[in-house]
Amino acid sequence: MYLAATTAAPATPPPPPHTGGLLALIPGTAGLLTVAALGIALLLVLIIKVRLQPFVALLTVSIAVGLAAGLSVTELFGTVQKSDAVSLIETGMGGILGHVAIIIGLGTMLGAILEVSGGAEVLSARLRHLFGERRAPLAMGLTGLIFGIPVFFDVGIFVLAPIVYAAAKRSGKSILLYCMPLLAGLSMTHAFLPPHPGPVAAAGLFKVDLGWVILMGLVCGLPAVLAAWGYAAWIGKRLFVAVPQDMVDAADEAKAAVAAEKPAAGAPAHEKPVALTTVLTIIGTPLLLILLATFSSIALAPSPGRSVIEFFGHPFVALTLALLLSYYLLGIRRGWSRTSLERVSTASLKPVGNIILVVGAGGIFGAVLKGSGVATALSDTFHHVGLPVLVLAYLLSLALRVAQGSATVAIVTTAGIVVPLVEGQGMSQAHLALIIMAISAGSIFASHVNDGGFWMVSKYFGISERDTLKSWTVLESVLSVAGFAVAAVVSLVV
Repeated sequence: MYLAATTAAPATPPPPPHTGGLLALIPGTAGLLTVAALGIALLLVLIIKVRLQPFVALLTVSIAVGLAAGLSVTELFGTVQKSDAVSLIETGMGGILGHVAIIIGLGTMLGAILEVSGGAEVLSARLRHLFGERRAPLAMGLTGLIFGIPVFFDVGIFVLAPIVYAAAKRSGKSILLYCMPLLAGLSMTHAFLPPHPGPVAAAGLFKVDLGWVILMGLVCGLPAVLAAWGYAAWIGKRLFVAVPQDMVDAADEAKAAVAAEKPAAGAPAHEKPVALTTVLTIIGTPLLLILLATFSSIALAPSPGRSVIEFFGHPFVALTLALLLSYYLLGIRRGWSRTSLERVSTASLKPVGNIILVVGAGGIFGAVLKGSGVATALSDTFHHVGLPVLVLAYLLSLALRVAQGSATVAIVTTAGIVVPLVEGQGMSQAHLALIIMAISAGSIFASHVNDGGFWMVSKYFGISERDTLKSWTVLESVLSVAGFAVAAVVSLVV
């Protein structure tokens, strides 16, 4: 299994209080809470005002919080003399990336093969044919929902935008009617479902099996995306935005350039068309295998058969099998050379370095909070406040998202704060997965001018800033609130 189900462990005593740093001035819990508050404030200032890269900002704040809470340099960084001494920074970085980096890498390469092979266009065309031109917005939404599982949000916009342009031009209606359902589908999968970095990172920090994250992601995300589609249909009929001709021309040029490069890379100039069943099989295979492995541990007694299911359902194995399947079905069988497959895969990994480093820095932040005693102080304080952890997780993630814009930063920072609150509580894997969904829901609330996604939506679809606030920002808020509401209701019975 990805991460075995945890059992209730005896509560570990809090780390001994440190006497250095800020605590020399403000003793006890009050000092630790002051450190936490100042640390989060510093993080926001560095990202928003100083425009420091989020990885550098998180690393800087983690070190500052550790020193202010009284951790020694040796505890933070280890020592040169003792090579076997593991520092908090190494523990935090390695502990999370040991799980996350492999999944993100495999998922990214899988999405790239689906993208370059034309799988998105096949999926969209078949759905439009199935639903008809009158229900083309629904077809766009389903395209974003399905294709968004293996590809990053920004890649999904880049690949699927030309399909939106074409649908809007054919109908003569507002482009919002077609792009907003698509964006809702892409945003839902990005926030709630693996192999996207947010939910995968949170699963690693909470030690939750990915199968539970997938299941609760579907349970919370599907009703949320339906609510978002309802708003998309409403705003699309009331706010007319014309198709941006300059982006249409740019998309046509990019498509021609890609087609010209394929033969040089080893891919055939005239490839066989991709079958819809092939696309759905490749996308669905890892999700099905992971879910089967998760529930075999519940429904089946230990046996060789269960071991086989759990082996193939391990996320590393399931995603590797899906990637190899895509190599054959979308590449080799359609005339691609091995060189072409290697180039596409390698090129796809270039943008993920920033994501992996940010996730790793979030792991460092969590480790420092725990090792310094700040996490224990936060846990005691929040328990006295009386807010349910699910609500607290959502509000913290929402506040961080609105303040600094990055969903990934909001998720990993919130998870680092919330994980200590649930340790030793005996919560089930299902309930922990719902807390992850609350964090994920908060991380997409109210995308506005400090979020790169806001500007990508505005520029790709030719929407003014004011209209983007009316459409995209509200759409994200609907998706967020609906996803959290479902998680809160389900938590009452799980």
